Amino acid sequence: MDAFTIAIEATGWTAAVLILAAYILLSLGKLEARGYAYQWMNVIGAGGFVINSGYNGALPSAVLNVIWAAMGLFTLWSVWRARQVAREALP
Repeated sequence: MDAFTIAIEATGWTAAVLILAAYILLSLGKLEARGYAYQWMNVIGAGGFVINSGYNGALPSAVLNVIWAAMGLFTLWSVWRARQVAREALP
């Protein structure tokens, strides 16, 4: 196995650990579903899965994770925008 393949596999395992950790921390009440940390963990993890799945030819998984990352980015934008609107409403 060459260094590039090892890096792809490490990316996949890191993504798996990151998404699993996000879910565990959410379930334990340590993170909020609409919080930045949870969403970034999912976006970065999904990106790692896209790389790993795409390289390994698992296109359904790659597409699912593109959508997963897009939803995370949308949620991050939505939370950021809601906080901006709330700040602007303050006297």
